[in-house]
Amino acid sequence: MLSTGALRAHLLAARLAGPVATSREASLRSYRLFAARDPRVMLGLDPEWAWNEQDLLSLMADKCGVSADSDHVSGPDVIDPERTLTALDAFAGRLGAVAERRAPVLLGTGHPHRLLGFYAGLADALSAAGCLVLTPAQGRCVDITTRFGVRTYNLDYVRGVALMRDPGVRCAGRETGAHTHSPLPVRVALEGVAEAGGPLPELVVGDHGWVCGAGQLGIEAIGLADTDDPALFVGEAEGRVSVAVPLDDAVRSDYYRPLTRYVLNRACLSQ
Repeated sequence: MLSTGALRAHLLAARLAGPVATSREASLRSYRLFAARDPRVMLGLDPEWAWNEQDLLSLMADKCGVSADSDHVSGPDVIDPERTLTALDAFAGRLGAVAERRAPVLLGTGHPHRLLGFYAGLADALSAAGCLVLTPAQGRCVDITTRFGVRTYNLDYVRGVALMRDPGVRCAGRETGAHTHSPLPVRVALEGVAEAGGPLPELVVGDHGWVCGAGQLGIEAIGLADTDDPALFVGEAEGRVSVAVPLDDAVRSDYYRPLTRYVLNRACLSQ
């Protein structure tokens, strides 16, 4: 069992919380773009409230622990580990609830190189608890707008976790895939569920567009988010995302293993 104190120490040592690699400049730029409703940072969310830059800075200070000082414009951003721990407990609570119901779940990531192992551990435990881990629309093509123009990717699954791959790339079991913020993959996956006549997920677990895209469609969603991903925290504030966990989402993949153990223990899903 990993204690709260041990996990707090790990969060700081691995720079998952505390001073993180995400820069203050990157975070503030995301808040400006979000306030302007730039689709690159909306992640599929269509906010009901008007959010200006100061509103977003105040929200992120509350949810993540970043500085609320608008004159603080450079250097590394900061995440309060206590907020991360509180959110991980809430995250575990939602996993435990869906496991008790043995309800269908969908997991997906836009950070396959970093976060696939974290989600795969959750998928394994949920499946062992009797949940149906959905893998709809495998191989389906998805056209996603990138900074290089519109590119076509294929929806794939590794250990029950959805990710996007470049066309023609098929590396079963490999933690390779495209980094994407798009909500289109989760929409395509949900369309695949509907077309097959299967049950819709009662919970979507992931990051980026997987969480916001599902939440926007009225499906309960929980996930991880960095300080430059305000959309998940806005979704949480507006009630369309159940839990957004603040942490650096791009450290080494093995640094997330203690989080998997902690969450599964808190959710009573340890194997």
